[in-house]
Amino acid sequence: MSSTLFRNATILTMNDRMELVNGAVSVRDGRIAAIGPEPSTPHDLVLDAAGHYLLPGFVQTHVHLCQTLFRGYADDLRLMEWLRTRIWPMEAAHTPASLRASARLACLELLQSGTTSVLTMETVHGTDAVIDATAATGIRATIAKSLMDHTTRDAPDGLHEDGQQALADSVALFRQYHGTANGRIRVAFAPRFALSCASDLLEAIAGTAEELNALVHTHASEQRDEVAMVRAATGRSNIGYFDAVGLLAPRLNVAHCVWVDEEEQTLLAGKQVNVTHCPGSNLKLGSGIAPVPEMRARGINVSLGADGAACNNHLDMFGEMRLAAGLQSIRHSPGALSARDALWMATRAGAKALGLDAEIGSIEVGKKADLILVDARSAHTAPSPDPFSAIVYAAHAADVRATMVDGEILVRDGQPLQLDAAEIAADARRQAAELERRAL
Repeated sequence: MSSTLFRNATILTMNDRMELVNGAVSVRDGRIAAIGPEPSTPHDLVLDAAGHYLLPGFVQTHVHLCQTLFRGYADDLRLMEWLRTRIWPMEAAHTPASLRASARLACLELLQSGTTSVLTMETVHGTDAVIDATAATGIRATIAKSLMDHTTRDAPDGLHEDGQQALADSVALFRQYHGTANGRIRVAFAPRFALSCASDLLEAIAGTAEELNALVHTHASEQRDEVAMVRAATGRSNIGYFDAVGLLAPRLNVAHCVWVDEEEQTLLAGKQVNVTHCPGSNLKLGSGIAPVPEMRARGINVSLGADGAACNNHLDMFGEMRLAAGLQSIRHSPGALSARDALWMATRAGAKALGLDAEIGSIEVGKKADLILVDARSAHTAPSPDPFSAIVYAAHAADVRATMVDGEILVRDGQPLQLDAAEIAADARRQAAELERRAL
């Protein structure tokens, strides 16, 4: 593997002390070899990072790669109408070709805007096509087939599966793909939400994930209507029901948690469940504002995700960080969720949620070299005496000049090195038009 030296950078390490270092970062064999003074040993590639911030790549813990082709097709709807009239019909109409196009488009956008790792929930079929396409882009991804059995109301027939067969298919994906692409690709289990699976299937998912030491990825308490539906069907809250079927555990990643009461937060904290905050999606769907400071104060690990392009319209972590901090200023007061908190959620908290905190999420010697270089020379970032503030409140996705995953530069000078952006966009538009004709 090649070696790379970033020199003259302002380094936001995101280590436990949140240290800022001015100097160099040496990358060898896919890992961080040195930080600080510039080493005298030669490197295959030397990048002058003067006037730039070097920081760990963003980790998004809730996205839907398969929904990227739906961008602009499902605007201005509430959650259940959004699902029933747009998302589920379009997911059911996906083909391997459209899934590949959607995943490639998403990964291109993610890499160009500084996200190096994702946890993604796909649709019920064609997950192997998503995995193959995603692996080829160079991004780090934990991918799950959505699990929805015949209990899911109002979903098209194409999304209804026999529960045990669906779980068996997920296990097969895990055995075939987990740990592939030099460990960049992992496989999780994804019951879509509390009412998408019968209780015995949820219990089986919990047991299987524990046996395989796999992550579980789901939605909960996104909107009040959904919360009421779950309570009417189960007699319990979302989180209480997940506890009853054995899903609450440190391997569980729950997206949204906008409407979780104190009892549910206590359960989440006690079982060390990870929560993903999706502020852009929650605003666009009219869901509400999650009680992020309250959950963090209880010790709950809260990370960030853009959700899908169908309910957010972009996959940009800069926007999510800014919204996350700003919205809590409305709920509480300015500083309730600081810029440093938001950047921690976008890096270290995401790495912890994926069980990869020892490998990614900070710039420390020995960790994997998943790094981004952000230009700090633009007018909109000047003078920026605080780099954390500059990243969260002032910087844009277009300021990302380089993206590195596993020590390999995938984006340089803002342009992808291994992906043909024009071809990917053209294919995505063509596949989206065909998908619309099939689904809507």
